[in-house]
Amino acid sequence: MAKIIAVSNEKGGVAKTTTTLSLGAALVDMNKRVLLIDLDAQANLTLALGFEPGEAEVTSSNIMLDNASLSSAYRKTDVNNLDLIPSNSRIETSEQYLPVRNNYTTILRTAIYGAGTLPYDYILFDCPPALGAITRNALAAADLLLIPTQAEYFSAYALRNMMTLIRKIRETDNPDLAYRILVTMLDRRNRTHRNINDQLRSTFGEGVFNTVIEIDTKLRESPISGLPITHYKPGSRGSTQYRVLAQELMEYVEETKNKQAA
Repeated sequence: MAKIIAVSNEKGGVAKTTTTLSLGAALVDMNKRVLLIDLDAQANLTLALGFEPGEAEVTSSNIMLDNASLSSAYRKTDVNNLDLIPSNSRIETSEQYLPVRNNYTTILRTAIYGAGTLPYDYILFDCPPALGAITRNALAAADLLLIPTQAEYFSAYALRNMMTLIRKIRETDNPDLAYRILVTMLDRRNRTHRNINDQLRSTFGEGVFNTVIEIDTKLRESPISGLPITHYKPGSRGSTQYRVLAQELMEYVEETKNKQAA
C-alpha cells in the first residue's frame, strides 16, 4: 500500500504546494512512483505541472463530490513516474456540500482504499489553506501529516490550530495519524528566523524534520517552467534540500514499518 502524506497548514504562503511538488519529484528521483493529488481550489499544483485547471474532465472535485474513481482522474506529467490528479475551482463547493453527508470526512479515504492496489509508493495531497471538510478528508486518509511552516511568528502560531485538528482527527477518524513539521523559506542570516527555528525544535522535538528548506529564488521560478525544481534546476540549493528531505522521509517510513512489525 502506498504511503499517504497530507501537506497542510492553515497559514497560506508557507510553501505547501512547492513542498508537495518538490518532495514528490525528489521521491521519483529515488526510484519511487508518486501520485500528487491537488485538493486546493486555486489549483496551483496543477498549474505548476503545466496543466490548465479548466481543461481536465475529471478532477479531485469529482472524487470528492461525485464518487469518481482515482483511475479516471489521474494525468501523466512530463516527469516519469510522477502522476497528478488535478484540481479546479469546483472543489471549493465541497466545503458547503460535504458536511451534510454521512461519514463525509472519509470520502477520500474510501476512494483510495476502494481503488484496489495502486501503482504508487507515495500519494501526496496538496491541501487548501483552511481546516475545513477537504483538509479533514485528507487527514483522515493520511498516514502522515507534513506541516510546512516558516520560521516566523504568525506561521508558527498557526500550528496551534493544526495540533487541535490533529487531536480531533485522531479521536474520530484516524487514530494513527502522525505529523512532522518542515521549516521552509528559512533565512539563516535572519536572527528571528534562527530563534523561531530553535524554538520549534525545542517545543516539538522529533516532530520536526531535521531537514530545512532555505530561501531559494529557483523554487519560485520552477512553476513557470511547468517542472519541479529537481528537473528545472537539479543543482540548486532547493533541489538538493528537497532530495535530503525525501531521504529523511523514506528513512522515517522504513523506521515506522519496522516498529509496526516488531
